[in-house]
Amino acid sequence: MAKVPFVTLSSCGDDIQTMPVIGMGTSSYPRADPETAKAAILEAIRAGYRHFDTAAAYGSEKDLGEAIAEALRLQLIKSRDELFITTKLWASFAEKDLVLPSIKASLSNLQVEYIDMYIIHWPFKLGKEVRTMPVERDLVQPLDIKSVWEAMEECKKLGLARGIGVSNFTSSMLEELLSFAEIPPAVNQLEMNPAWQLKKLRDFCKAKGIHVTAYSPLGAARTKWGDNRVLGSDIIEEIAQAKGKSTAQISLRWVYEQGVSIVTKSYNKERMRQNLDIFDFCLTEEELEKMSHLPQRKGVTFASILGSHDIVLEVDAEL
Repeated sequence: MAKVPFVTLSSCGDDIQTMPVIGMGTSSYPRADPETAKAAILEAIRAGYRHFDTAAAYGSEKDLGEAIAEALRLQLIKSRDELFITTKLWASFAEKDLVLPSIKASLSNLQVEYIDMYIIHWPFKLGKEVRTMPVERDLVQPLDIKSVWEAMEECKKLGLARGIGVSNFTSSMLEELLSFAEIPPAVNQLEMNPAWQLKKLRDFCKAKGIHVTAYSPLGAARTKWGDNRVLGSDIIEEIAQAKGKSTAQISLRWVYEQGVSIVTKSYNKERMRQNLDIFDFCLTEEELEKMSHLPQRKGVTFASILGSHDIVLEVDAEL
């Protein structure tokens, strides 16, 4: 079983959390059937994954909860405390009075008493009637960061969440949040990979003590919305051949060497294990330099999901 290093998160004074630097994502499109998802999560636990990333919007919380219960029955883990679980507040419920009911619903789905990291999923508020995308402009509203964050802090104070964070937040949104936060965000989940390196925003987060977690670290290859710009890179392929590794392993190692943790998703048993096998080598200065000059392009924009509305384009411009 693979041994995965931990990163230390500092979210509030002496309140320190540790988080495995690689997590398994549970988002899939089309959505995996519950038995397939559950089997994959159990296989991931056997392989050494201890961090699992889900969200209310993914529809995978119940599958993860069932898998955790089964892992305990099978004694793959001795206690739920061995796992680090991240889930997210969906944009339709991103208002102060809906945060506590939302985290309680997630806890029920997951069959656990606390969540390790509870994250604001999107930097917008969506109308509750949203069922399809793109959406009409009046259904995309600015997020009331202050009131929503106060409710997130309450989740932590009540012990429902051990840590709280954000996802897809720009530097200006983080500045606003930090200006009033009693408990600063521990993490900012962002799309990041060798083809979208986000150095300026990463540097900002580092300076503010906010840890960055990368989603789509392989460019969301093999998905409807991703492409092959990472795994198909000639430069990454050349480095991979020289090191006897796969392009995926080189890409994940590059993200890790930036001081960033990773959420990677594969239900393929072999690739699942390969994605953990990145801790027995390092990239050279020359290799890092080559990768720093890769062509840059973001994989998914909010405009491509929600429509080219002014509020959406403003956020995309900063991400």
